[in-house]
Amino acid sequence: MPGRFAERLAPLPCFKKGCPSLMPEATLKEATQKQREKLTALIGPVMNSLAHGARERFANRAAVEAVLTRRIVEMEYCKHIFALDPNGIQFVDNITRTGNDPSYRGRNRADRPYLQGLVGSTDFKLSEAYISRNRKRPMLTAVQVVRDASGQLIGFIGADFDLLELPATERLYRDVQTWRQVKGDPAIRGGLFAQQRVQSVLDEHLDVVLPLVCELMMERGIFHGKVHFSSNRATIWLLDDPFSYRLLDSTDLLDPAICLAYRSRPYPDCACVPQDMIPKVFEMFRELRFADETIYLRSGSLNICNGLVSLNFSCDGTHYVRADELLERGLDFWIGNK
Repeated sequence: MPGRFAERLAPLPCFKKGCPSLMPEATLKEATQKQREKLTALIGPVMNSLAHGARERFANRAAVEAVLTRRIVEMEYCKHIFALDPNGIQFVDNITRTGNDPSYRGRNRADRPYLQGLVGSTDFKLSEAYISRNRKRPMLTAVQVVRDASGQLIGFIGADFDLLELPATERLYRDVQTWRQVKGDPAIRGGLFAQQRVQSVLDEHLDVVLPLVCELMMERGIFHGKVHFSSNRATIWLLDDPFSYRLLDSTDLLDPAICLAYRSRPYPDCACVPQDMIPKVFEMFRELRFADETIYLRSGSLNICNGLVSLNFSCDGTHYVRADELLERGLDFWIGNK
């Protein structure tokens, strides 16, 4: 089975045609890169104009500070701007909308990542995101090379941006729907074959527990449910209160009357998992729980809105897979018979 888990499956066709959360999406890295490209297009021309306007006065600190003070009002999202000499030494105050901050004057920024590889490749650079040394916040720094009329390097202008205050240029990112494997604690994996599944309270009553969880998800507005077989509990998230989760212990899960605590509601239109697929997914959880006494399912979850299942095994490895893909492959695939 471990060998099977290491394989990556090609995405299967979406099981609910037109479901937006299952349409092909860029990876998180690709989505971030697109955001950076749009921010570069937004910030780059302003920085170029700023450098061009300051180059004739770049030898005069007071004159450069005056230019930066006047122009920062045009940079809506900028926290502060500054100027560096050709060696990367800041020779002006940090210029903010509320005044000058002289504490940064004289600082050597030559070793900062946003200056590395700038000269000779491009005259403008938007840095990778980083955590600022002083404010401990995610930031970006834009750097523009300043050249004199003959094209000689005479310095740099930099502008810092707080990620929180930058405009959103991308629609809401949706995670890609491909099989992912996440390795767990090496200490647990190392002792895997010295352990054996212990029968839990839930194991003894799955004929009650699984139909109850399915009822909650199919008829009672639960959009995400996770059953922790080994530790005798479940966690659930409600459409009516998505920011809080509920913890159900073994006593709760053995009492069908708890359904009365959650109002009946129609199966949500936003669900990507067909209603009749939910019991099949939880039955697969049962089979994976008992398929092997050494490598067995510890917990499994289903989210009906994004269609993803998570599987956490005794080796502490976790897999994220689409619900239809889980069922398509079947038990034999998971236990390594084919």
